[in-house]
Amino acid sequence: MILRSAPASPFARKVRIASAVLGLDRDIKIEPADAMDPADSVRRQNPLGKIPTLILDDGTALYDSRVILEYLDHRAGGGRIIPKEPKARFAVLTQLALCDGILDAAILRIYEGRWRQQAHHEPKWIEHQTGKITRALAVMEASPPGLDAPPHVGQIAAACVLGYLDLRFEGLWRADHPRLVAWLDRFAAAVPSFAATRMPS
Repeated sequence: MILRSAPASPFARKVRIASAVLGLDRDIKIEPADAMDPADSVRRQNPLGKIPTLILDDGTALYDSRVILEYLDHRAGGGRIIPKEPKARFAVLTQLALCDGILDAAILRIYEGRWRQQAHHEPKWIEHQTGKITRALAVMEASPPGLDAPPHVGQIAAACVLGYLDLRFEGLWRADHPRLVAWLDRFAAAVPSFAATRMPS
């Protein structure tokens, strides 16, 4: 399999950590992709031009990260990182959705700074996205994600969220979220692929 990815992508990082904890990383070749480059073949593999995109052995392309995580869990036998029992399954998938929502809001904030001149930044838009991040982190601080063995997709996503906030927002989340700081330290100690997939600062 081929994973079209970029080192700073938290969505691709979720997939890389999941593949490692499932023992599937040896079956996946990482190929860099530039989603902003019109000539990059990722736009032919995924018409949305987004990463991660997973190319299967038969040439089938899977996207987005949630679909890829489902596929990897299925390939590993099922129920490994996504529970089969309905109550646990939907709790984990809801946690995954919360984390993906934080990442979406954080990336929109990054794009606001990257694609618009400072004079054209829209404070209400930035405030709207920041509110999503603030509220979601408060929920996670009140009830940290736990740590299964192997970690489920909600826990993997939570670690990638916090890692991305460290990378792009100078770790400012840490001052107000001591329980999440402690949880992330536990996750990093228990899951070597978290450090292995860290983007160099």
